[in-house]
Amino acid sequence: MQQVAQRIAENLARVRGRIADAAARAGRAANEVRLVAVTKYVGLGEAWALAAAGCRTLGESRPQQLWEKAEALSDAGVRWHMIGHLQRNKVRRTLPLVAMIESVDSPRLLEAVDHAAGELGSEMPVLLEVNVSSEEAKHGFEPEAVEPFLEELPRYGHVQVRGLMCMASFSGGLEAARRDFAALRELRDRLRPNCPEGVRLDELSMGMSGDFEVAIEEGATIVRVGSLLFEGLI
Repeated sequence: MQQVAQRIAENLARVRGRIADAAARAGRAANEVRLVAVTKYVGLGEAWALAAAGCRTLGESRPQQLWEKAEALSDAGVRWHMIGHLQRNKVRRTLPLVAMIESVDSPRLLEAVDHAAGELGSEMPVLLEVNVSSEEAKHGFEPEAVEPFLEELPRYGHVQVRGLMCMASFSGGLEAARRDFAALRELRDRLRPNCPEGVRLDELSMGMSGDFEVAIEEGATIVRVGSLLFEGLI
């Protein structure tokens, strides 16, 4: 396990270096971009190694795996982000374990999160997931639906909308990814000045292992990186 931990620490340093380089190319500071390390394809040992290496914001796309890992790493100082589709019947169990839900993809899900957070006496930071590429296989708000929905947000008193999230197109490579990321940034910039009170669109979560540098160049404040952190191990 020591060799695994060393490899993960080296990979983490490499990814952080690439984040810093991409930020510099965009005229930004590296600390303007937060890394969410995605543990979807690894076990508890690798997740522990990430936390031990100093990466304590971890993301899971499947609720059951998040529950398991959050319990096992409860003493590791980890902040969990839910980054995948969350069914409404799993909201109540998930909320106490996460610092943010990045993947609120419908009004019905936001309503469920708001209701559960109210029962818990808390407020949950969330991002609205936008299907910028309008692909049928993806979850998320259509871009044109975001603006009218923002007007509804003040009635949800137990959620804190902090920004937008997207996934790049499944096809088209980095050129298509850049277009998608630019589209999300442009949507955010257009909506930001007219947000209702209590709504902030500061965060842009976009970019994964294959395209996070392009996402940073287009304004990402959060990148979700998984496989690169476990290179040589999976």
